[in-house]
Amino acid sequence: MSKRPVVLVVMDGVGINASEFGNAVKKAYKPTLDELWANCPHTEIKAHGLAVGLPSDGDMGNSEVGHNALGCGQIYSQGAKLVNENIETGEIFKTETWEALVNNCKEGTMHFLGLLSDGNVHSHINHLKALIKKAKEDGVKEVRIHALLDGRDVPETSALIYIEDIENYMAELNDDNFHACIASGGGRMTITMDRYEANWAMVEKGWHVHVLGEGRQFASASEAVETFRDETGVIDQDLPGFVIAKDGKPVGTIEDGDSVVLFNFRGDRAQEISLAFDGDDSFDKFDRVRMPKVMYAGMLQYDADLNIPHNFLTYPPKIKYTLTEELCKHGIREYAISETQKYGHVTYFWNGNRSEKFDEKLEDYVEITSDVVPFEQRPWMKSAEITDVLCAAIESGNYDFLRTNYPNGDMVGHTGNFEATVIGVESVDLQLARVKKAVDAVNGILIVTADHGNADEMYEKKKKEDAPVKSKTSHTLNKVPFIVYGADVELKQDEDLGLSNVAATVADLLEVAPNEHWNTSIIKK
Repeated sequence: MSKRPVVLVVMDGVGINASEFGNAVKKAYKPTLDELWANCPHTEIKAHGLAVGLPSDGDMGNSEVGHNALGCGQIYSQGAKLVNENIETGEIFKTETWEALVNNCKEGTMHFLGLLSDGNVHSHINHLKALIKKAKEDGVKEVRIHALLDGRDVPETSALIYIEDIENYMAELNDDNFHACIASGGGRMTITMDRYEANWAMVEKGWHVHVLGEGRQFASASEAVETFRDETGVIDQDLPGFVIAKDGKPVGTIEDGDSVVLFNFRGDRAQEISLAFDGDDSFDKFDRVRMPKVMYAGMLQYDADLNIPHNFLTYPPKIKYTLTEELCKHGIREYAISETQKYGHVTYFWNGNRSEKFDEKLEDYVEITSDVVPFEQRPWMKSAEITDVLCAAIESGNYDFLRTNYPNGDMVGHTGNFEATVIGVESVDLQLARVKKAVDAVNGILIVTADHGNADEMYEKKKKEDAPVKSKTSHTLNKVPFIVYGADVELKQDEDLGLSNVAATVADLLEVAPNEHWNTSIIKK
């Protein structure tokens, strides 16, 4: 192909925020990004709320829905919105899966495992309430909650608010024929919710806590949280696992004849624990010690191609007409690369929740293995290694469209460590200079954008002037940059531009007609 190659860089978690308060992006020394913004066609685009298929513009975006929108050029109902619709219509409870889950545990226990918060990124406490209520209505006698604590998509020490909320809700439902309570828990970055097989030890810890009832015992979840805070000072996402016990006996181990529902709707941190429950005797990621005979289901199917999990309550959006599929029709050679933490985003999520390639001959994917260390201790992550391989691919002349994701602004931003996040943003800028040089060498075009904000707002907004500064670990509602380098184009400045407008823009730059189902290009014509 003789057309100029196009390289798209996603700076994960790098949003636009006019305020300097807690803004690691503004604080960072980033001469390359600043130069591109000052001298190249640029605009701001939405990466949250309605623009990525979420229920309202008060819902922060995330990497999964962001890469779905980037890669398919359309807006689909996503995550919480999709589940909300199915709960409101009652469709979720009319499925064969729900009926089987209920019937399976009439003589046992229904277990609900998931992130206990209203962050609306991985889960929502209202979904859990609806499941508990319907379980009682359908004749289930015993319900146990295995509560993963957030502090990442919600304020970092807000766990007790959600614990009190769900316990009060269950207390109103409990009677002589029904009993629901919290059985276990722990911080989301300590147990259970690993992703991309980066740290199976997290999942193993969760298995021992939730299934086997092995762990430090407490009389209540509140006692566990308060005790660990006093002893360690960690925020919610890093709380150790705990088991609720009465008279020295765990109140909710998972046994033969029980049913288990993972009520998270986001897929990346749901797949590994799902594999542990669904896996047969060939499962070798860790020793499960005891494998109870249960019926297991997810809120959604987290990977349709790999059938994870086998049973699920809400069907994911059927994403059609993706950018990759369209480019393959035109013989465009594609390349995708990131490190483990975001590899699935530039492949699976980008391609519309599809694991398999559309064309083996036209698509090459590369994963750089992430380090298993706290991100604030190594905020540069694998940015240099990604760039080494990406630049070689650009300069090889073998590809027409290349894409990458630098996770630093997001993954380091989630730690709440401002200084480390500044370094993370600076690390990406260093590599962006190298990518720009490689693009120049092949007379290419460079697009720089982000999938959502995070590093741009690292402190909670003060409610009182004299209030102490508190770290913010969640994503933001800010717009993200969209920059085109190396092409003489004029970009729209419309208020409603979003991530779903990027696919048509890439097609324009590759001189390929955009698919008729896509949202319009950002380039003025």
